[in-house]
Amino acid sequence: MACFDRASPALKETLLKIHSAQKPTEMDQRLFEFGAVEYHIKSSSSDPQYVYLSISSPLLSQEVSLAQGISPGTVQTIKGIHSDMVELIEPATEGYQLTLRLNFYKIPQGKESSKIITEMASIQAAILSCQLKEMLGNVASRNTSPGMYKPIKLVYHPREPFFVARQPGKTTAVFPMRFQEKTDVIIATAFFQELMDVGSSEAWAKVPLCAWSPIPPPELRGEQMEDLSTNGGFVSFDILPHHVKGKRLDKIVWNLLNFYAFVKYHVKCTRGFIQRRMRKRLDNLVKILHTAGSEEGGYADDPQAQGCGCISSFVCVPKPNTGRRRCRNFTKKIKRLRCPIKIRGFRRFRRRWLTVPKFSSPFKYTKLD
Repeated sequence: MACFDRASPALKETLLKIHSAQKPTEMDQRLFEFGAVEYHIKSSSSDPQYVYLSISSPLLSQEVSLAQGISPGTVQTIKGIHSDMVELIEPATEGYQLTLRLNFYKIPQGKESSKIITEMASIQAAILSCQLKEMLGNVASRNTSPGMYKPIKLVYHPREPFFVARQPGKTTAVFPMRFQEKTDVIIATAFFQELMDVGSSEAWAKVPLCAWSPIPPPELRGEQMEDLSTNGGFVSFDILPHHVKGKRLDKIVWNLLNFYAFVKYHVKCTRGFIQRRMRKRLDNLVKILHTAGSEEGGYADDPQAQGCGCISSFVCVPKPNTGRRRCRNFTKKIKRLRCPIKIRGFRRFRRRWLTVPKFSSPFKYTKLD
């Protein structure tokens, strides 16, 4: 599952480990993360001042190809991240799109070092955000006419593509939702409907409008059938110009990239909550049945008969009286389970209306001795 934080947890932990080491460490390590992202971290004990970080990240869309892999806007964004400590190496290491040289001697000690390393570990998020920003800006030039548009297919994960389409006055992001289990579909559908209700209220009037539909929206007409075959419907967000002003643009872009991860996280937490409530309810019911049976059998005061959990509630160690009492109590429980529900007056109704009539035969027979 994708991480909601911009900084890569594994990369941040590795950089902090190198920075906090008392002696220079020799390291040549590769890290792989969600979305086919690869990091290569290399440090040498002979030159402990510098740490080399190479990043390989696939493009969000194959329709928009960049000749050098990293656009000039992305390069400028990376250079703006602590330019005195982060240096871009050209050309990049073979097999990677980007190679950075990190000057660890200029990183101050204390809490400030953790903040700076966290920003260094969020370079991958900056690359993805810049790609999506540039694509959103290029969507308008792809329109064939003022009334027509063609959405861009973005792939943050191979099995989770989504679409972005530019329309007059707004940008629409459409997410086809797919789930493996039917219970996940039910939970997600209820969540989408609740999200629509909350988003349409006055308290959340400034957020992007959310819509859910079981059929493909008009924005996806003409797309491939494999992209439109879903079991969870389609979720779309209408992004207006005031949603992408200033610092809001980075937040909108990152939320779009992690929408699938957020939905899966919500479904997983909801399913776990339901299962815990069901187990707790079952445990309470079993304890009630056990208490009732113990009081009838005379075992309520036996400390060995008390257990914890659902299984131990069934365990009852009888007093050393015998097997007769055990057999009698067991017979009572069986009869109680098999006993039908008693309805007042039903026995009289059964005798009058549900009895099988006796038929008399006109022929008489003589019993032979």
